[in-house]
Amino acid sequence: MRKCIFANIGYMDMAEKKHIAILGSTGSIGTQALEVIEEHSDLFEVETLTAYNNADLLIKQAYKFVPNQVVIVNEEHYQYVKEALAHYPIKVFAGMKSLVEVVSMPSVDIVLAAMVGYAGLAPTIAAIKAGKTIALANKETLVVAGELITRLALQHNVNIYPVDSEHSAIFQCLAGEMHNPIEKIILTASGGPFRGWSKEKLKNVTPGEALKHPNWCMGNKITIDSATLMNKGFEAIEAKWLFNLEPSQIEVLIHPQSIIHSMVQFKDGSIKAQLGVPDMRLPIQYALTYPYRVNSNFPRLNFSEFTQFTFEKPDTSVFRNLAFAYDAMSRGGNIPCALNAANEVVVHAFLCEQIGFLEMSDIIEQTIAKTAYYQCNTLEDYEETDRWARDFANSLI
Repeated sequence: MRKCIFANIGYMDMAEKKHIAILGSTGSIGTQALEVIEEHSDLFEVETLTAYNNADLLIKQAYKFVPNQVVIVNEEHYQYVKEALAHYPIKVFAGMKSLVEVVSMPSVDIVLAAMVGYAGLAPTIAAIKAGKTIALANKETLVVAGELITRLALQHNVNIYPVDSEHSAIFQCLAGEMHNPIEKIILTASGGPFRGWSKEKLKNVTPGEALKHPNWCMGNKITIDSATLMNKGFEAIEAKWLFNLEPSQIEVLIHPQSIIHSMVQFKDGSIKAQLGVPDMRLPIQYALTYPYRVNSNFPRLNFSEFTQFTFEKPDTSVFRNLAFAYDAMSRGGNIPCALNAANEVVVHAFLCEQIGFLEMSDIIEQTIAKTAYYQCNTLEDYEETDRWARDFANSLI
C-alpha cells in the first residue's frame, strides 16, 4: 500500500459540525472557502480567520461569520482591526507568532492552509503537530519542506487533503484504488496566457498581460506562476510528496480547455480522469467533506459546450521554470526551498516592473546554480536556505 499522507487515518466524521481555521481568508481560496462554508452552515463553523494585510476584508468577514478569533499578521493593522471588532465576541491577535498559536487551539478541527508562499510553512507545521486535519491549498509548503511535512504528518497521524484542483483530481481518481500501483500521473495545465509564445515575443510582456489568465481567477502571485509554468513545476513537486511518487512518474500536459483537471494511469494501462468546469469551490468542498460528496450549486459541465479536448507537451526551452522545478525535485534536499525563495523574489520584482518576464527565469537559474546542497532535517534548516536564496536573488535585481 502506498504511504500517502491523506490516507493514514480514518474518514472525517460529518455527524458533528467541523470548526474551520482559514489561513489566508481574504485571498482567492479563502474567500471561496467561505462561500462553501456559508452554503453548508449545517456542516461547518468558522473558528478562525487570518489575513496578512487586508484588514478591511478581514473585518467584513468577521462581521459576517463571527469567528472565535481573527489574526492580522501585519501588526501595523492590529489596533484598527481590534477597534472595528470591539463590540463583537471575537478575540483579535496580530503577528506570525499568533498565527502559529491559533491553529493549535483545541477548538479547531480542520485547518485550511490557503496562505500564499513560504509564509504558510510554519503555521502548517504547528497545525500538524497539534493533530489537526489539513486541507492544503498552499503548495509551497510541500515544495519547500515536503520531506519534513510528510514525516510529521505520519508521525502525528494527520491527514493532509489536497485543495489544488489538479491534486484533488488525482486524489479523486485514487478513491478505491489505494492498493493498485500507479504507473504515472498526468497533471494538466492550461498553458496560461502565453501558450505557444516564443522567447522573442515574451521579452516585453507586461505584468498586466501576464495577469490575464484565460480560464481561472486567482491571486496575482499564482497567476504569474501559471504564466511562467512555475506553478505546474510546484504542483509536480507537491504531487511527489502527496502521492509518494518518483519524478519519472509525473507528467505534465498542456490542456487549454481546463476541463480535465488531471489523470492517473495505472499499471494495467487504464487511465482515470476527473473532469469539471474551472471552479475552485469544488476541490475546496471535497477536501472539507471527504469522503462524502455533498450537494452544491456549482456550475455543471455541459459536454455539448466542450466538443473537443486538446493536449500538447509544454515547451520547457521557452518556459524554463518547469524544467528547473523537475531538476530541483530530482536533486531534493534544500534545492526546492531555494527554488521557491528565488521565485517569490522574482515574481514580486516582475509585478513591480523591476525586471522583465524572461529575467525571472534567468535569476532563478543563477540562484539555484549558486545554492550549496545539503539535506534539511528541521524548520531552521529550511529557514536558512530561504534567507540565503532570497538575499542572493535580490542581489541580482
